[in-house]
Order: sequence, then structure tokens, then C-alpha cells
Amino acid sequence: MSVWSIVVALLMIGVLVTIHELGHFWVARLLKIKAYEVSIFVGPKLIDWRRNDIEYSIRALPFGAYVRFNDFDENGNVIVSDDPTLLENSPRWKRLIVALAGPFMNLILGVLVFCVLFCSFSYQTLEVIDIMPGSQFAEAYLTGETPFEPGDTMVSINGHRLFTSYDYNFEDDLGISRGETAVLTMRSHVTGDLYDITLTPQIVQKPMIGIEHYPLIDERYNGWEIITVFEEQNNGDPILKVGDFLTEVNGKSVADEDFDEFMYTLTEGDTMTLTYIRNGIEYEEECVKTMIKYANERGPVLANRSVTDLHSFAGAVRTAANMPFSIINISVRAVGRVFSGQEEVYNMVSGPIGMTTMVSEVVDDVDFSVLEKVVNVVMTAGIISIGLMFTNLLPIPGLDGMQLILIIVEMIMGHPLSKKSEGILNAIGYIMLICLVIFAFASDIIRIILE
Repeated sequence: MSVWSIVVALLMIGVLVTIHELGHFWVARLLKIKAYEVSIFVGPKLIDWRRNDIEYSIRALPFGAYVRFNDFDENGNVIVSDDPTLLENSPRWKRLIVALAGPFMNLILGVLVFCVLFCSFSYQTLEVIDIMPGSQFAEAYLTGETPFEPGDTMVSINGHRLFTSYDYNFEDDLGISRGETAVLTMRSHVTGDLYDITLTPQIVQKPMIGIEHYPLIDERYNGWEIITVFEEQNNGDPILKVGDFLTEVNGKSVADEDFDEFMYTLTEGDTMTLTYIRNGIEYEEECVKTMIKYANERGPVLANRSVTDLHSFAGAVRTAANMPFSIINISVRAVGRVFSGQEEVYNMVSGPIGMTTMVSEVVDDVDFSVLEKVVNVVMTAGIISIGLMFTNLLPIPGLDGMQLILIIVEMIMGHPLSKKSEGILNAIGYIMLICLVIFAFASDIIRIILE
């Protein structure tokens, strides 16, 4: 993990938290609620100024930001006042809106980030424009079991709603085993009617290295970029990793036309010498060849759209607006995999170390151009921003979710909770917060150790 990746991660998180806090501030000012101080970042002051009786500052450490809605005396105690413009004296509906403003800003920022990316480059739709030969979809189509026409869109798979292509990619990679039958619900672009396609896998046993890769040869290394590594590779001790580029097997280039025939000359248990590129460095390692059960691909080929007119622009905006639904859907499905035993529990949550590691994998990857790194970092920021929205809605002290709970309870009861009841809730919340922080840090460390 380089210094640059740490700096980028800190700046990213700092900016996202700053936008969150500014959301509280802007809405409060719009509702005529008094604020005393706005600080961008934390720590020692670098620049400060005063305007309209509000102290503004930019500080040295990009770890966050804060807005101060109370005044303090010389001893650091809150000055009690009946000033109706103070947040604590404002009507409940105003306090509720101010509490929601921070998470809402993170939501808007995340959607805006994806909208800009999709409009500047391209976006993948749920529209199926082609079928992979020999796939499960192709088999269903050839037997006449489906009225599919190119241009129809995917709606759900096995009853799981698809908001964007990211939902489908998750289900295809992790949600539903490719060896299991899946029911894909489609919508006809001609009639608008829904119909189902049953995707039935064909299980074969093939002599394999134990990877899946992008079909085209990568021109940089004249090899395959690996997108999946099977657990069975090398008798359960995988050598290759996702993101590696496999270039040769026993000196035979994977780009050769007769490479598949060459692979079949090797028998189960043979030792192969794999030549691969990882982070720009070439490695050679011995790997045992095994017979692996393999299911053919699902098969739908999704359309990628560039923004060239009003219709494609609307599609980009719609896809960006659906990203929060995809992120929460994938998160819930991923947590479900943990509870069902399909995923390790330490993969359920990520803390600051995990976020920094995510950024590091992009910033430090020598196979990415500067533009690709920028795009991936910005996309990561969009995902984290939307994630911060959901995190801040948790009913934990220090987060907006606790304030929302207290305000809603106050609105229902007609009066605030007693100090004793509020103290009990805060105590429970703080215990939850400490446990969550410990769990997040432990999960990050375990992932680093096991990588």
C-alpha cells in the first residue's frame, strides 16, 4: 500500500464527509436555523474567516468536517438559550429535515458521480442485444422455449429484482451458482409483456487450469486477464489471482490458435509451469492440472451505451438513479450469503483500512492508465458516498440515524424522551458502535492477512 493510495483514500473520505456536513448546514440555513461554525476538515486551522456571524475554517487533517449549532461558554459547556433560531429549539419537522439532509447529500453526490461517469464514458444496460454461442441462454433459444428478440430487457433472475447490470453481474458471479438452474424474467421491447427463460446448465468435466478470463487476448501482455480463480485450482491451493494476466503454459502462449488442443494433451495430475504477470512483474510457478466440473455460461450479452442523444442521456441518468437500489440490493444479498454460510463473516463489513485497501488496489495497479485510475477512484467514491448514506441512517450515537429515531419518537409521544431513557438508548448505541468499529477493523486485518 503506497503513500499515494493512503493520501487519496483520506482525501476521498474527507471530501465525502465534508459534503455530508455541508448538507446539514445548507438545509439549516435554508430553514433559518442558526449555525455558529463550519469546519472543512479537522485539526489545526489553515485558513479561517467570518461571515454573517458564522466562523468558517479549513483545517489541516482531511479526516472529516463538522458544523456547530451550539454556542459554548469559557468552560466548554453548552450555553442554554430559548432563542427560537437554534436547532434544539426549532420545530420537530425542521430538525427532522436537517438530520436527513446529510445522508441525502451523500445520496445525491453518489448519483451525480455515476451520472457524470456514465455520460462521459458509457454505461451498461439490462438490454440483451446478443447471445453467447453454446451458453444456457443459447440452448433455450435454439429449442424454441423463449420468444426472445434482441433488444428485450432483463427484469429479474430467480425472483431477485435487477435494477442495473451490477445486480445481474452479482447474481451471475456469486448470488446463484452457475451450476444451478435459473429463471430469467425478461420484458419484450415490442409488446412490453413479461416472459420467463429457464437457464439450464450443462455440466461437463474438463481439464482446466482453474480460471475464467476475458475472451479477448490482452494486447499489453499477449495473455488472458483473469476474472475468476476456482478454489480447486492447484489441488485447492490457488496460485493465480483475479487481475493477473496468464501468458504461457509450459512455454505455450495462450494466444496460439492450437492452445486448447495443447491443453488436452496434458492429463489429470500433470504439473504445468504457468507464466503470468502480476502488477507488471512476470512470474513462473508450478501448478497441478486437475479435472474440474464446469457449467457453460449463462449467455446474455448486455448492451453498452454511449451518450450521443437525448434518449441515451435519459438512459444514463436513469441507470445512475438506480445505482443506490443496486448497492443496497447487493449489500443485503451479500450479508445473506454470510448468514447462509456461503461467505466468510469478515467480508460483511469494511472499515477505514478496507476502504484504503480498495483505493490502493486502483491507485497502485500498474496495469491501469492514469485515466483508468481516476475513473475507478471516482467510481469508488460514488459507491462509498451511497454507502455512507445507509451507514449514517443506523440508530447509533454520533450518526444521524439516532437523531432521527429520537425526533420521530418525540413526534409520536408529543414530548422528548426523558434524560434517563435517552441515556439508556445512547449507552446501548455506544456499545453497538464500539462493537461495530472493532469488528470492522478486525475484518480489515483478517482480509489483509489472508490475501
